[in-house]
Amino acid sequence: WRDVSWNVLESQDKKKTMPLKNVPTNISPELMHALMSMGHGDEIVLADGNFPAASCAKDCLLIRADGIDAVSLLQSIIQFFPIDRYASDNCVVMDLVESDKGRLATPEIWGKFESIVKKGDGEELKLTPIERFAFYERAKKAYAIVATSETAIYANLILKKGVVA
Repeated sequence: WRDVSWNVLESQDKKKTMPLKNVPTNISPELMHALMSMGHGDEIVLADGNFPAASCAKDCLLIRADGIDAVSLLQSIIQFFPIDRYASDNCVVMDLVESDKGRLATPEIWGKFESIVKKGDGEELKLTPIERFAFYERAKKAYAIVATSETAIYANLILKKGVVA
């Protein structure tokens, strides 16, 4: 299932592709396939450039989004992705490590993430910070990890898929 093929029409042994309208260019066919394949309760990780995506994705799908930042990718994904309203931890970020809590402010990108999620799927949604190694363990159980080129630190986000109502 990891080999995504968008060839949908066959004519005289020649395969043709069928393009879609209004799909943002930063959503690859592999990412769209993953979003559509996920079920209620499945999780997807948007990982920054420092996240150990390949080592965490040994048992899940690793999707490369090289050259794409996490904010613009989230803006594109949220158009299609319903957030799980039955879970309290449906939008999870990696919390700052103790040594960073005293010297760094809340990451600016968290505000951007929260704004996008609220605008796209509901004002009551909020980010839930979890400890770094707990985040890694949860990421390992995700349906997919999307490795972006995001340069902001602590720019890792887990989204839990809900249902389309």
